[in-house]
Amino acid sequence: MGHGKVWRVTLTGAVLLLAAAARAATDYERAEEHYRRTDYGAALDLLLPLAAKDAAVHALIGKTYYMDGRYKSSAGYLEKAVAEDPGNSGYQDWLGRAYGRLAEEASFLSALPNAKKTRAAFERAVALDPTNLEALSDLFEYYLEAPGIVGGGAEKAEAIAARIRTLDEAEYHYCRAQFAAKGRDRRAEEAELRRAMQLAPGQVGRVLDLAGVLYRQGRYPESEELFGLAGQMEPGSPRLMYSRAAAYIHAGRNLAAAKALLRQYGEARITPDDPSRPEAARLMKSLPR
Repeated sequence: MGHGKVWRVTLTGAVLLLAAAARAATDYERAEEHYRRTDYGAALDLLLPLAAKDAAVHALIGKTYYMDGRYKSSAGYLEKAVAEDPGNSGYQDWLGRAYGRLAEEASFLSALPNAKKTRAAFERAVALDPTNLEALSDLFEYYLEAPGIVGGGAEKAEAIAARIRTLDEAEYHYCRAQFAAKGRDRRAEEAELRRAMQLAPGQVGRVLDLAGVLYRQGRYPESEELFGLAGQMEPGSPRLMYSRAAAYIHAGRNLAAAKALLRQYGEARITPDDPSRPEAARLMKSLPR
């Protein structure tokens, strides 16, 4: 074979490889868009057949499975992402979430190992990036809610809350509200949530947090006023539909309205920042027959 022919074959191979890489990049971008629109089946249809899967692809597959409620598959792919890019704080945080869901769904003996993995992943995420607010919030919640046998504890949660305060004052007061709720101090819980809402007046989630608490306290007119405010801030907000339905179901009131809201939610264009469709389905199942 002459040198010219070898060169042409090599060039052809390089062009084919570049074309394949371009197609893979395009498929990844399209999958990301499907993920953002919570069309998880379409995202997986694009991602799973990719021949060359790097850490970003494995992470997106893991996040997609997580949002679709398939936590074992989620953990498996996020483990691959972490193995390929161990210094990525975000991947570690998502892996902790997947382990956490597995722990919640398991029997007591099976839950312990996954709970410990949850803590380790969250702690690693925070160590890798001390400014990762999502990881700090996840670790705070873990420390606050988990028993000491798997590394939980109020003092640890206090320390994380103090770190959160340096990054987001409103989130810090939300953390204080969680402490108050755990201690059944309704007055303090409300005060902290009001402070969080004042500090972040543009965040509809802060309004919904307070509305939900007031509804659980039986202060229905005040709560409905806040739900109305949230609707003005974000007309047609899926989060509002879900939060309102959850408040009604928790109080055992307006159950027909709750069912209608959850049906609306099932047809709404949600994002990964909203409660997942499996969560909405579980809430719907909790309604009395």
